[in-house]
Amino acid sequence: MGYEMMRHVCAIQVLLLLSCAAFSQQPSEHSDAPQPARPAREIWADLMEGNQRFVTNRAKARDLAALRVSLANGQHPDVVVLTCSDSRVSPEVLFDQSLGDLFVVRSAGNNADAIGVGSIEYAVEHLGSTVLVVLGHTKCGAVTAACSGGKIASPNVRSIVDKIEPAAARARSTRTGDDLIETAIKENVHQSARDVLTSSELLRDFAAKGKLSVFQAEYQLDTGKVILLEGPGP
Repeated sequence: MGYEMMRHVCAIQVLLLLSCAAFSQQPSEHSDAPQPARPAREIWADLMEGNQRFVTNRAKARDLAALRVSLANGQHPDVVVLTCSDSRVSPEVLFDQSLGDLFVVRSAGNNADAIGVGSIEYAVEHLGSTVLVVLGHTKCGAVTAACSGGKIASPNVRSIVDKIEPAAARARSTRTGDDLIETAIKENVHQSARDVLTSSELLRDFAAKGKLSVFQAEYQLDTGKVILLEGPGP
């Protein structure tokens, strides 16, 4: 092989190596590096589209095995969901989301204690979550218990009811019967959203700077729909 030909071959090999190196450095679809924040309304619209898929029984098909592997080294969920522990209320299912999409905090009555608030803070500060959804649901047993005023033997269950009681009291001032419970459920969502921000300087700061948006909603057990609640904000 002549000198000129050898020089051309070497040049081609160098170009190929450079091309491969450049390709290997391109970010993957599920790169561990956090992506630029999307507008909160766009994120909410995506959740609503997912809920519509759930309602119409048209959930997306997903390769969960591949997704699991791609997420093994990191997570950057856009959304934190604070919701009830009720077995019929599964945020990933009713919003048609998947692994890595939602950071979920659950308790009976969708209220957050110090551990719950700390979990939300972690997602916002360290994982880059920019949307908090406080999600109640129809026929909530914890809210019903607070509205009934009956005796509760367990001090631990009593602490749940005590947390909801202010919302139940506001509802009692204007409502009775089934309307009382439904009104109290909505009041409890608003109260829970307020309590989360009241108890966290970090979250208040993120919200004040426009880095955290709070959506308050109710999941309807019978229809499957998630309804954005109007009324007092946090």
